[in-house]
Amino acid sequence: MYEFLATLTLIIHFLFIIFVILGALLFFVRPWILYFHIPAFLYGVYVELSQSICPLTYIENYFLTKANHASYSTSFIQNYLYAIIYPINLTKEIQISLAIALLIINGIIYGFIIKRK
Repeated sequence: MYEFLATLTLIIHFLFIIFVILGALLFFVRPWILYFHIPAFLYGVYVELSQSICPLTYIENYFLTKANHASYSTSFIQNYLYAIIYPINLTKEIQISLAIALLIINGIIYGFIIKRK
């Protein structure tokens, strides 16, 4: 049960990251989504620039500990999502580059949103 909850948290974590990166595109479907995306986007930039740890990481680790696992099993989702969310050799420079990419991607999307209005 705890490993399932850890996996579910990992999937939610992955979806949150995708939302932070591309969630502003949902504006074109539901304009009110920006009320959720802007804080999520700002938090994503903050985490990358401050080298902070997302609370979802703590929740994942809690469930893994409760399941008596040091890490995830080797299922497809866990294996590949884990590598995306927690890349090996993540350095401060890479995190700064990710934050810059996040700012550029969202700057472009928000530029289209502002142009549309």
